Parts: sequence; C-alpha cells; structure tokens
Amino acid sequence: MALIDKKSVELLAPAGTWDAFTAAIDAGANAVYLGGKHFNMRVHRNDFNFDDDQLRRAIDYAHERGVKLYITINNLISDEELPGLEEYLAFLNEIKPDAVLVQDFAVVKSIRDMHLDLPIHASIMMNIHSAPAIETLKTFGITRVVVSRELNLSQVQMLKRETGIETEYFIHGDMCISESGQCIHSGVLFGQSGNRGRCLKPCRWAWQLIDETSGEVLDDFSHRLALNDMCMLKNIPDLIAADVDSFKIEGRMRPPEFVHRIVSIYRRAIDRYLDDPTGYVLDADDWNNIYGNRVRDFTTSFTLSRPTSKDIGLSGEREPRFFSKAMPEPTVDDQSAAEIFDDERAIRSTSKPQLSVRVSTLEQAKAAVDNGADVICIGGEVFKPTLPLTVNQLAEAIEYAHTFDKKLILNTPRTTYRRELDELETLLTTVDQFDERPDGIMVSNLGSLTLAKKFSLPLRADLSFNLFNPKAAALLKELGATMGAASLELSFSQLRSLVEGSPLPIEVLIHGSTESMICEHNFASMALDFNQFDEPARQFALVDEAGEVHSHRTDQFGRTHLYFGRDLCLHRYVEKFMGAASLRIDAQLYSIEQTARLVSIYRRAIDGQARENEPLHVEGERPIGVGVYRFRQSKNS
Repeated sequence: MALIDKKSVELLAPAGTWDAFTAAIDAGANAVYLGGKHFNMRVHRNDFNFDDDQLRRAIDYAHERGVKLYITINNLISDEELPGLEEYLAFLNEIKPDAVLVQDFAVVKSIRDMHLDLPIHASIMMNIHSAPAIETLKTFGITRVVVSRELNLSQVQMLKRETGIETEYFIHGDMCISESGQCIHSGVLFGQSGNRGRCLKPCRWAWQLIDETSGEVLDDFSHRLALNDMCMLKNIPDLIAADVDSFKIEGRMRPPEFVHRIVSIYRRAIDRYLDDPTGYVLDADDWNNIYGNRVRDFTTSFTLSRPTSKDIGLSGEREPRFFSKAMPEPTVDDQSAAEIFDDERAIRSTSKPQLSVRVSTLEQAKAAVDNGADVICIGGEVFKPTLPLTVNQLAEAIEYAHTFDKKLILNTPRTTYRRELDELETLLTTVDQFDERPDGIMVSNLGSLTLAKKFSLPLRADLSFNLFNPKAAALLKELGATMGAASLELSFSQLRSLVEGSPLPIEVLIHGSTESMICEHNFASMALDFNQFDEPARQFALVDEAGEVHSHRTDQFGRTHLYFGRDLCLHRYVEKFMGAASLRIDAQLYSIEQTARLVSIYRRAIDGQARENEPLHVEGERPIGVGVYRFRQSKNS
C-alpha cells in the first residue's frame, strides 16, 4: 500500500436537495453526488433532485469550495427518452460536472458520439466485478468503477492493482439484497423498474420459506430479504488499506440533518486515522451517535466476510417504510394485456424468427432439437440437484444439434468472478479444439464478453445486459455481439421500438421461467442452518403475502436465483412478436417431456400451424402469466 495523504481518500456524500447538498459540504465531504430531475435512480418524489439551474449553481458552489460534484445518470433509458437524454448531456457538457455516473451503454455511446468532454464513472448498477470488464470500460474513457456490493475488500484491492482503475465503494446506507442491476421484480410486477429509479422494494416484504415439492411450511413469515444498512465506520483502516479511492455514503433521499451528521462522523474518523494511523482509535461518542440514531441495524455485508442471517432484518421492526405490498402476478388470461395487444401493431417483420431454447441437460437439448428448435443454448449455471454439463456431454450436444442442421450456443454464467472466468477460459480453450465447435457463445456481462472475444465464435448478449434501447444495442454490436436479448422489463411498445430501431438482431423471451433476483445469499440455508454447499436434496421456495410461490434455486457456485411465481407465456400473442430475430423458450426448470411439448407448440405457432387448445400448461407444472406485458409502459426515469 502506498503512503496515504488526505487528498488520496475521497469522502463522497449524497444530496437530494439544496440544503442536503450544502450540509454535506459543510460537514467535510470531498465530493457530492446528486441527480437532475430525470435520468437518475431516485425519482419517486418531485421535491427531490435538482433542476437545471440548481445543477449549474451547485457545480459553482462546490468548485468554489474545492469540492467535486458528480451527476447521476445511472438508470436504464428507453427509446423515447433518448432525444431528451442527448439534450441533457449537452447541457451537462456546458456546466462541467467532475463526472457523470452511468449505467446504460446508451449514455456512454452518446457521450462519445457527441464528442462531449464529460468524465464517466461506471455505476454500481453496471454490476462490475472482474478485471476484463473493467479493461473494456476503460476503452470508453471510464475512469472509475463503483464496484459490486458482493465484492470483499481483498477483491476490490486486486481489481485496482490489475487494472489501475479508480474504485468507489459503498460504506454506509441502504443496501440491495440482489446483485446490482439484476433485480427486475419491481419492474415486472408493478411496471416500476428499480433499474429506472422506481423500485418499490419487494425485498422489504415478509416471505415464508416452504419445501416446494411437498408444500410444507418450514418457518413463519419473516423479512428474510431485508438486508440491514451498511456501516463501515469501524473499518476505516480496512478501507484505506484496500486502496479504495472513494468512500461512498448512500442517502439521496435523506434530510440535511442526517447527511451532515453521517458525513461529519466519517470525516472525523478518516482524518484521525490519516493523522495518526498507529495511534488511531474510533471515537466512542461518534460510534454511539451513529449507532444510537440508526434506522435499521448495521451490517458490513460482504466487505469482510460472507453475510449470515444476523445481517438481515428478519423481524421487519426497523424498516422505516414499506413502499408496496405483495400482489398476485397477472395470469395468462389477464385482460389488461389482452387490451394492450389488441391496440398495438405487431413488430415489423422481414423474416421468420428463429426458435431458440435454453436447457440444462443433454436430454433436454435432444428433446428440443427433436421437436423443432432452431437453436439450443446450454451450459452456464445449473441448479441442484442437476449436475453441470461435462465436456463430453457438451461435445455430444453439439454433434446432435449439427446432425439435424441446428445450432448450439454455449451458455456462460450470469456472474463471473475470477473463479468463473478462469473456469470459462479453460472450457473455451478445450471447446476450441473440438472437431465440431459450438455455433456461438451466450455472454451475460462485460467480463465474459471480453474473455469470449478471444475465441472467434459469434457472441450473443443475454438478458442480464438489461438491453433497453437501440443505442445500447449499437454499442453491444461494436463490442462484438451478433445478437442481444431484450430486457424483461420493457413494455410491448418499448420492446417494439428496440427491435425495430436496433442495428443488432434482438431475441425476445416468449415463454419460460424468469428470475426476479440473483443473490449471493442462500435464504434456505440461512433459515434452516445447513451449509449451502451441502444442502438437503430438496427444492425450496419463498411465498409472498399474496400467495405467489417463488422458486428458490441454488447453482453450482452457491448463488441463489429467485424466480417469479408465474412463468411467462405469450403463445396467444406470438404473431405480435414475429419481427424479432429470435423467440426464446427458457426451459431450465422444465422436465424433458414439458420441454418437448412446449417446443413443438411454439414451432407450430411460428410456422403458422397453431392448433386450438394446445396444452401450454398441465396440472402440476408451474403456473403461467404475462409478466410485464399488462403495462403499456415501463414508467420513465
């Protein structure tokens, strides 16, 4: 670790109002982050955030006092918002903030295409957790990354050493239980996307754990997804030792008094340590102040060790506010969806879409080929007790698909830390020597995309890229993608705009089980006290207070995938989607027989040979619904 001086450690404070902004500076913040009236992650209240005149004044005010100011544009942007985005970026280029904080690739591409002089920081919503991802971001001029919350300090330090990037790390405040950018529960259920600044916080609901097969209730309702607030006040030396550049406090919806108190406490702790590291002791009054005035209890989350149930506010007693209540998911017969599809024109079509099927096993892959799939996607995560595909099984799957003139795409994990990337590189090196190679690679983040580019196979960008607009699709195409998957939070009209305006062919999920969250926490093992890598041979689910049963699946890496209660089923509306390049069935949770039946049904629908009363759902299978398509619009940012 290099010698530390006070200028090398940035205390970064939040502000949602002018009074909170000045309070942060008065309390000793080195930098402040805030948002405009649009295009940021805190848009629930009209009396918060800064209009254009206030933004201009805030930059002047901060710079006169030697403080940096960062402006958040850290949300997904739909096609109809792009003209307004470009106007906003041109204005920001004029007033010169010290950086803009971004999530959507469209913002990165717009800044570059417009030749703007705006430094860029990658938001935590980009879910950056690997060196290859950072190296790609650096090619776009991104100089700082807000690293994923699931990274511990050793991993953060290693990323900085490997890439030289500035690192920003959340040290205090409200925390998401899901991997950043990978929770779509609010967006699909309420039409208010957490990725667009409108999260209604389903993670703060009460949930009940059950055995999914038997229905046995395993414990009472509790707020098992309600992560406690981050507090790293006791760990200032650890943060500095890890070479974290910016210590970020969450709280843009907080009042000025809160901001001033928290910032001043962290300011004193940082300065005391920098002045005298060997003699440093945390001030007891400051700790009692911050702990005694806490809203939720505190956690250090993944910073020092893996969280346990003690890091969750199980009782819900300290939750300051519940933004929503659980509600039934829309059924396949939902009238709102029917009315919307009656009103909307179909996506313009130039050719018949491919039918692709995502499977978990070799037997499923063969069933999909036998029943009319054009493309099979296999590999990546599988869920216990299913075992990961072996190299020999993958070779057999490729050969089987090619025998029937079908394509096989190698899937990759949605999350790829160093372990997953090392394993993926080994696999791709082996596959590169096959007599018959796969027809492409499905990648789920910038890290796996960057790695996979070395192997000269076509790349497809999966759902976790949250592809929301044609400009982001264009950037993915520049990065080497040959197809992208549309975000599951897009309404039909917004989806149509993406497909028709995208220079990149777009795949749309038409049927299947969909993940609402991906988490590093195993909620079943937390509740039942077993090792997550040695869990019982049964499947669990979480039930919300509306009675929806959310499958809880653990992959081979120990991550939890929480599913919606109803699988997406758009069979009756297939003709509206025929302009997409590919229509996908996600059959990961399906039996061989169900996979075969559904592939056959959708094959006939795409070919214009649909039969009446086809059995899309039979007793004992997962219930089906229409997902986000009961909404005319994913509410704007």
